[in-house]
Amino acid sequence: MPNVNSFSLYDCKSCSLFWYKNGIINKSKCLTSLLVDELKARLAAQEVELKQKNEDADKLIRVVGVETEKVSREKAIADEEEQKVALITQEVEQKQKDCEEDLAKAEPALEAAQAALNTLNKKNLTELRSFGSPPSAVSNVTAAVMVLMAPGGKIPKDRSWKAAKAAMARVDGFLDSLIKFDKENIHENCLKALQPYLQDPKFKPEFVTTKSLAAAGLCSWVVNMVRFHAVFCEVQPKRQALSRANAELAAAQDKLASIKAKIARLNENLRKLTAKFEKATSDKLKCQQEAEATACTIALANRLVGGLASENVRWAEAVKNFKQQQSTLCGDVLLITAFISYLGYFTKKYRQELLDGIWKPYLHQLKVPIPVTPSLDPLTMLTDDADVAAWQNEGLPADRMSTENATILTNCERWPLMVDPQLQGIKWIKTKYGEDLRVIRIGQKGYLDTMERALAAGELVLIENLEESMDPVLGPLLGRETIKKGRYIKIGDKECDFNPAFRLILHTKLANPHFQPELQAQCTLINFTVTRDGLEDQLLAAVVNMERPDLEELKSNLTKQQNGFKITLKTLEDNLLSRLSSASGNFLGDTALVENLEITKQTAAEIEEKVQESKVTETKINEAREHYRPAAARASLLYFIMSDLHAIHPMYQFSLKAFSVVFQKAIERAPPDESLPQRLLNLIDSITFSVFQYTTRGLFECDKLTYTAQVTFQILLMSKEINTVELDFLLRYPAQTRVTSPVEFLSNHSWGGIKALSSMEEFRNLDRDIEGSAKRWKKFVESECPEKEKFPQEWKNKSALQRLCILRAVRPDRMSYAVRDFVEEKLGSKYVAGRSLDFATTFEESGPATPVFFILSPGVDPLKDVEKQGKKLGYTFNNRNFHNVSLGQGQEVVAEQALDLAAKEGHWVILQNIHLVAKWLSSLEKKLEQHSEGSHQDFRVFISAEPAPSPESHIIPQGILENSIKITSEAPTGMHANLHKALDNFNQDTLEMCTRENEFKSILFALCYFHAAVAERRKFGPQGWNRSYPFNTGDLTISVNVLYNYLEASTKVPYDDLRYLFGEIMYGGHITDDWDRRLCKTYLEEFIKPEMLEGEFLLAPGFPLPGNLDYNGYHQYIDDALPPESPYLYGLHPNAEIGFLTQTSEKLFRTMLEMQPRDTSVGEGGVGTRDETVKALLEEMLEKLMDEFNIAELMAKVEERTPYAVVAFQECERMNILTSEIKRSLKELDLGLKGELTMTSDMENLQNALFLDTVPESWIKRAYPSTASLGTWFADLLTRIKELEAWTGDFSLPSTVWLAGFFNPQSFLTAIMQSTARKNKWPLDKMTLQCDVTKKNREDFASPPREGAYVHGLFMEGARWDAQAGIIAEARLKELTPAMPVIFIKAIPADKQDIRSTYRCPVYKTRQRGPTYVWTFNLKTRENPSKWVLAGVALLLQI
Repeated sequence: MPNVNSFSLYDCKSCSLFWYKNGIINKSKCLTSLLVDELKARLAAQEVELKQKNEDADKLIRVVGVETEKVSREKAIADEEEQKVALITQEVEQKQKDCEEDLAKAEPALEAAQAALNTLNKKNLTELRSFGSPPSAVSNVTAAVMVLMAPGGKIPKDRSWKAAKAAMARVDGFLDSLIKFDKENIHENCLKALQPYLQDPKFKPEFVTTKSLAAAGLCSWVVNMVRFHAVFCEVQPKRQALSRANAELAAAQDKLASIKAKIARLNENLRKLTAKFEKATSDKLKCQQEAEATACTIALANRLVGGLASENVRWAEAVKNFKQQQSTLCGDVLLITAFISYLGYFTKKYRQELLDGIWKPYLHQLKVPIPVTPSLDPLTMLTDDADVAAWQNEGLPADRMSTENATILTNCERWPLMVDPQLQGIKWIKTKYGEDLRVIRIGQKGYLDTMERALAAGELVLIENLEESMDPVLGPLLGRETIKKGRYIKIGDKECDFNPAFRLILHTKLANPHFQPELQAQCTLINFTVTRDGLEDQLLAAVVNMERPDLEELKSNLTKQQNGFKITLKTLEDNLLSRLSSASGNFLGDTALVENLEITKQTAAEIEEKVQESKVTETKINEAREHYRPAAARASLLYFIMSDLHAIHPMYQFSLKAFSVVFQKAIERAPPDESLPQRLLNLIDSITFSVFQYTTRGLFECDKLTYTAQVTFQILLMSKEINTVELDFLLRYPAQTRVTSPVEFLSNHSWGGIKALSSMEEFRNLDRDIEGSAKRWKKFVESECPEKEKFPQEWKNKSALQRLCILRAVRPDRMSYAVRDFVEEKLGSKYVAGRSLDFATTFEESGPATPVFFILSPGVDPLKDVEKQGKKLGYTFNNRNFHNVSLGQGQEVVAEQALDLAAKEGHWVILQNIHLVAKWLSSLEKKLEQHSEGSHQDFRVFISAEPAPSPESHIIPQGILENSIKITSEAPTGMHANLHKALDNFNQDTLEMCTRENEFKSILFALCYFHAAVAERRKFGPQGWNRSYPFNTGDLTISVNVLYNYLEASTKVPYDDLRYLFGEIMYGGHITDDWDRRLCKTYLEEFIKPEMLEGEFLLAPGFPLPGNLDYNGYHQYIDDALPPESPYLYGLHPNAEIGFLTQTSEKLFRTMLEMQPRDTSVGEGGVGTRDETVKALLEEMLEKLMDEFNIAELMAKVEERTPYAVVAFQECERMNILTSEIKRSLKELDLGLKGELTMTSDMENLQNALFLDTVPESWIKRAYPSTASLGTWFADLLTRIKELEAWTGDFSLPSTVWLAGFFNPQSFLTAIMQSTARKNKWPLDKMTLQCDVTKKNREDFASPPREGAYVHGLFMEGARWDAQAGIIAEARLKELTPAMPVIFIKAIPADKQDIRSTYRCPVYKTRQRGPTYVWTFNLKTRENPSKWVLAGVALLLQI
């Protein structure tokens, strides 16, 4: 997956260049004085036009005034007429109302008549006609109808029924005439003629109904018609009056309408005139505005031209650069994408080297070169000052590395994975994103739910504190394995919505994590590990903040202000360029653009002024701050030395957070002083000593000097007080090989060192001076403490380091003491005093978030101090606020409950032996981290664990170790302390419990001495014990119990039984090596035997077994009678201590060499850079290495494959395997260093080994055991090859065989037996080797013996061979491994072997002994062999 889209980056940068050019060139071309002249001409024309328009507008104003007056007069007339019409209308409305009211009265009669008519129809009228002689009431009704309907008022005379019937002959017509009857115009005659009928009481519809329904309807019609007519006659005059009024109203309205029409015509005319006037006015205003705008534009143009005058120069230069950049844009983008994709995990040096030293030259030397900007800085293309300023304001450290990291993080397309052991990166991330950030941890409750919600919402998620293995559930998310067209992603079995806006940041606080390759491919690894320069700046800010808070606050505000200036200027310039770029047409009228430019210029000027002021202030602040830089530099140096200690032991883990607390407290503790230089010295001393104390209390005794020396040398290197080349010699000791010492008091190895020193300018003629003044130098070299003595001649005037270099060559055994004296001289005696801090003092530094971690040593219980302190402060088991949990056997749950309760209530918790619960440790780490915040302030945790036997088996989590105060508790050293400690396991009651008091006390004291001897003998390394055994006080106490039981049960002391039980079971149960078992048995044979009760019995020279004393008497006896500490107390020769001290010194310097910063290169005249050193050594080795043996050719030479020939073939085959691997690996590394092969971890390991002068691991696997440095080992290898070449020349046995030159010396010794067995036809399993030590050296032999072989090249350790007497003798002082004469080895039948007065001496390949065992040689001795057993006497093939 690509880490950054190079095409989008290329497009983005191309657009930026195009936009910038458009925004600057195209627009700025228009800004010329010609354009301003054109605008002035246009303004003059506009002014003439404006004058004409003003005159036209004035004329129109006069015409409009006349017309308006006319309209006003006509409108007054119209208003008068309108009032008249209103009065008439009112009158008409009143009359109409009266008429309508009167008519409303007639309406019921009309309706009743209509209702009566409705009752009539053809049927009932026909029925009425059918009456032959109707009742009078009916005939009266018909007569009345005939009268009422008489046309023209001519009343018919015949109103009989017959006439009525005739009138109703046509029923339909009759009915229709009734309906259409003109009720409003009834004739007067008709009304008169009707009166008689109407006055008839029987002329009522109700009555007539009884006679005929149709007649009743006609009756009702007649009555109601008459009634209606009566009312109508009353209303008629009113209606006529209303009609006249309406006519009058219509006439008035017509008159009003004609007046209004006239007004409308006048108004229309006025409107047209007004419109003309308005247009003229508008034109006049428009013209006026255009003139003003033109004038304004001219002014703006002048301002714009003036404003851009200075910018044009800068922008023109920028455009020129951009044009050049266009040609290199492809190459630049390619480099930048590679920068983002691959460089995040590298250190500053390697980033620079890859970018400038490898990638740019590679692109340049291609067949078709890809042009690249020579001085390309990725940051300039990926970010700008404003972004960087914003990041720094958010808490990002201000160093270059941090800025690059932030740039990569914000630009990469893969998920960023921050390697952030000091937690500086995560602090910045949390500040930067604030509440928008979702912070989770793998395994925390509900973390997948949080992730699911964030995926759907497109939020930013930070997974913090990752371990090396990831939860497989998150695999699809890390690989962005989306499904369903990218809309979903699987988390476990669930398909979750995937919002493209979702972002993920991963974080680990592991310093050197080993992630799976697929995770590294899915993520962009970014190395946020703090750099020395970066930390120095941070610590400088901290020290100034405490010493001069006013200064630091001013500096901080100034930095923020300047960062703000950068952001403001960037924003203003972007806005201006954006406006220039997007402006279209005549953009000179864009007032906002010009104002923006002026604001930009003004702000820029103000900012520039403030920047200048700030620079002056900043210079003053920086000058004041710089006074404190030495203190910050010292602290930064100390932190990095401290953080490198994990290379010595994985328990030595320290966090920056804890270091910062120590640093601040050191500043507070520093003695005040008014003199700044003195105050600074006080600060540096306080910081150095506080960090020293904090660190050393957590170091094992054997590592304290290493740390102290490293601090001293690095401090002196930083202050340039010592020479790097001299330090390199001291640590590396590149002694010349194959040299012979001309003086007897220096070994060849020592003389090789002297010769190497003499080749350096400062040590010229050292070898000659030693040879010339051998007597004085011998006295110096053989003095007891040469480091305290004055050096001979002018060499006493050399610097302390130069004297150390000389001493390293002549007395390597005294280097530990010499380095301690060097530290004391340079730093002060308090750094070598060795006083341990009181636990109460350490406790004060602990807290809920800072546990106390005890690194255990055998036989030490540091938790007693915790219980004592707890008792003092009221924390005890009885008070139920002190919890002691011993881990193992399912105690994890108990421990977690205790921690939860204690965190809540403020109790103390002891967690013992946490190394026994490896699987629970990650849970413990999370639990401690959880309780580190929000817990009771009195909550404390005390942890104890044993260190792992090897770095590979180390299991204690880094988080626990980093946040803890580490304390090492080691058993006291030396026979005196160990003997007291052994006796401390008993008391007076123990001494009195046995009835056989004298025997019991004597053997008990001897057992205590035995226990102290076997325990402390370990310090002498392989000469003490072949392997290290965990002897403990339990062995001693059980042995004493066994002693008591046996003495009580036996009449005689069963010495053999006791020795067997102690030596084979109690102590022997630990022992796995047969030679160590012999040593243990010999100790017991010497210490526990009948003679111990018979007079004076010496446990050691000068230390007799005490008599019958009480308990305190024995302790007093130890104080009074025990001789000073010496190897004699253990049966060893004083040389054993010299050897032990030499090995200690070698280890000290080897460790320090490995701890030297790897990326530092020395100055002029130095030892060269790391790669140069390795390359030179590599080429030298390849040149010296010989061709492999041709096995087939060699086999063809041999007529008979004798046992010796078989051994030679085997050795050649093994040598071929070794040399082919050496050549292969060296050639591979050579290609890797040239860049032709990818460097692998094996190649890196080989490179480190070559640089550190150690034999590479892949060579060791195929080689023979050796303790030599690489230089010595390689010289030895070439010698072995020459020996093999000489032997395989004719396959005749050499006159003397170099036994050490074999891969497998046993095969040669076996071959001796095989040859003899074949020759004499003896059974091989019944044979043994007999060793006779000759009095001759190798050179004295010209041919091999007839049987067996002469062997040379053996050395004796622990004693020497007395060639004259032919026996083992006491070693001479300082002769650690004297060479043996040639030994004649022959095979004899086992039953003929004479082992009287012999010492069974083991033969080992190297001083490591143990697994390098070869054979056992029986060597003659006059002394008791037990003396040589206790002295650890052995023969060595290599030294």
